[in-house]
Amino acid sequence: MRHMGILGPKGTHSEAAAVYLNSIVDESMELVIYPEIYDVLTAVEDGRINAGFVPVENSLEGSINITLDTLARSDNLIVTRELIWPVHNQLMAKSEIKIADIKRIFSHSQPISQCRNYLLKNCPNAEVCTASSTAKAAEIVAASDTNEGLAAICTKRAGELNGLVSLAKEIQDNKYNSTRFFEIRRRGAEIADESPKNKVLIICQIRGERAGALCEVLEEFAFREVNMTRIESRPARTKLGEYIFFFDLDTHAAEGMLEESIEAVNKKSIWLKNLGAFPVITVNMD
Repeated sequence: MRHMGILGPKGTHSEAAAVYLNSIVDESMELVIYPEIYDVLTAVEDGRINAGFVPVENSLEGSINITLDTLARSDNLIVTRELIWPVHNQLMAKSEIKIADIKRIFSHSQPISQCRNYLLKNCPNAEVCTASSTAKAAEIVAASDTNEGLAAICTKRAGELNGLVSLAKEIQDNKYNSTRFFEIRRRGAEIADESPKNKVLIICQIRGERAGALCEVLEEFAFREVNMTRIESRPARTKLGEYIFFFDLDTHAAEGMLEESIEAVNKKSIWLKNLGAFPVITVNMD
């Protein structure tokens, strides 16, 4: 049996998305839970597991820095799939109680932020408490006495795993909230997937002290009509003012233009890593 590492515990969005991915690909893998994203990626790099499945960006909260930084540091990791997962948050409790009677609400900091307007409108007197994950929030509520008035913002699966009931569904303020996940493998790994490869990820460090250096890099893509769908910068961790850039590039360019643009950018960079071309899977669960 092959193994895929994910961020735990059970009941998180990471686990739900990984279960879905396993259900639609030809190569189903046993899920191995790790406490931190870094642990997942290190296990892939060391060859202890065949793949990792980690979040890289949330549409509301932004990029997951530990994922980006680890990919930039490693010479052995590539991206083999991207999955865009819709985020659905529910308000769940140990039993059917009135929302107005809730005294404390537990969740991870991101769902709390994503549901801020709902909480202000419907639970203005409830104390909002941060937990390490939505799954942990569900565990806390499940272990409480019913008369304590505790509730959790969590996934449907986390609630079901802990015997909770739903008080309100789809409580996120933005109905289009979603998280991007990367499936990560060691360089050279092959996957049984004939899906069209929609995207390429490259990471590079440019000479930021020189005026116009970033503009010159972007012009290499524009000149060849290569569509850049995302750009992200992170500190290079060398000295103040030096940055690493992440470019998501659309593969649907004229023949040879994508490869030519990447080579041109490579010549203008201190270093460049190509993390491979991969399919993008968008999940619709309205």
